[in-house]
Parts: sequence; structure tokens; C-alpha cells
Amino acid sequence: MSFGTQDDTSEVMNEINMTPLVDVMLVLLIVFIITVPVMKHAVNIDLPRAQNHAQETKPHTVRLSVDAQGTYYWNEAKLDDSELESVLSLEASKDPQPELHIRGDKSVRYEKVARAMAAAQRAGLRKIGFITEPGATR
Repeated sequence: MSFGTQDDTSEVMNEINMTPLVDVMLVLLIVFIITVPVMKHAVNIDLPRAQNHAQETKPHTVRLSVDAQGTYYWNEAKLDDSELESVLSLEASKDPQPELHIRGDKSVRYEKVARAMAAAQRAGLRKIGFITEPGATR
């Protein structure tokens, strides 16, 4: 055993192996040679500019209220029972169709609210909603 002497197998390698680096560079060179002509074969065209703004036509909302006595109100205007179907038909024919919000008094008979819903359905209204007051649950 000799301490301090260096064997041929334990020498530090002083040179960098260039073969993998050359392989990577050749692959990159081939990739660039293939892709550059593809990017340059474009026709330059000066396209016209246009502005496109989406027009939002929101349907308006109509309120049909039924008070405690069973009287109908169309947007706070008193409405007779005989006029209800004609007013609903007129609103159903509009484009876009308005949303119908039904407000029924809690003490009114359900029959009056059901008649209003049936008349709206016969008229062809598709968007019907109910307005309630937030309150405490039991």
C-alpha cells in the first residue's frame, strides 16, 4: 500500500466531452432550419379595422300585483279582470318578451293568483316570477 501515489484510474478528467453538446446543437440547428421558412411564407395584408359591440337588449320587467281584495294592478295601475288577458297578450307579442313578476298579497285567495298565472300562460309569456318579502322563518 502506498500512500500519496496516484493510480491511473483515480485521475481527475481534465477534458469536457463535447459529443453530447454537439448533438444537441445539431438537433437545434435542424429544428430552426425547418421552422424559419414556414414563418416567413406569410402574405402581408392590411386588414380593415371594425368595432363590434354586442347590443344587449334587456327585456323590461312588468309587475302584476294582486291586493288583499283580489284586485289586479299592472305596474301600480288598476286593471279590471276582463282586461288582464288582453294586456298579457300584448306583452307576450313583444320582442324581447318581458319578464312578468307576480306579487300576491298573503291574504288574497290563491284562486286570483292562479287565474293570473293561467292567463299569462295562455298569452304565451315564458318568464314568470314571484315577488316575496324576506321574513323570519318558522
